[in-house]
Amino acid sequence: MQKKRRVGIFDIDGTLFRSSLLIELTDALVQEGVFPPRTGKLYSRAARNWLDRRGPYEDYIEAVVSTFLREVKGKKYDRLLGVAEKVAAFHGQEVYRYTRELVRKLKRENYYLLAISHSPQFLVKEFAKKLGFNKIYGHIYGVDKGKKFTGKVLYLDLELKKSVDKASLLRRAIKREGLTLQDSFGVGDTESDIGFLKQVSNPICFNPNKKLYKYAKRLGWKIVVERKDVIYHL
Repeated sequence: MQKKRRVGIFDIDGTLFRSSLLIELTDALVQEGVFPPRTGKLYSRAARNWLDRRGPYEDYIEAVVSTFLREVKGKKYDRLLGVAEKVAAFHGQEVYRYTRELVRKLKRENYYLLAISHSPQFLVKEFAKKLGFNKIYGHIYGVDKGKKFTGKVLYLDLELKKSVDKASLLRRAIKREGLTLQDSFGVGDTESDIGFLKQVSNPICFNPNKKLYKYAKRLGWKIVVERKDVIYHL
């Protein structure tokens, strides 16, 4: 009987990538002239509040998401894919050392690696495939018959063609790929990652926000913070 492969599941934005893929894509689309110059003004206040620590990051990213959905409508898929490839190539090395080395370690030990992000799937795929992930999940956006975006988010799972949470995606991958949760790893940075962190043998809260930090402390999960060139284990 063939031994089942162990699994490692990673959130991408803020956990592996040192920014948000969607934010970088949106900024790049403005620079490339795909989105109008005024686009940045639609989320500049939320961005400024976050930078000044007067508002939550969630407000900032939600403002970027709503702006992206508004501006992407009617734009050609191939045009955005071309910009996404540039973004992935330019920012591909901007990853945290701790999570980068963990990915490499698990890859050497033949783990099946899952990457999950709420950024667009066509961008997440370009970014994560170079890091050696076996399966990559990201949001799928609607495209019409002319291969232009409709401005609607369809689903997170391309095969199921429906939106499911990260925990469900992990369970499905375990069953579909014949994996095992024994000695499994999971890495996340916000409360939206709690579902899959609860399933793995080795949950790691990396640079967690306040809600995840409190939850992790209560359950005794591993908490890791990377700041500049120092990695703290709390």
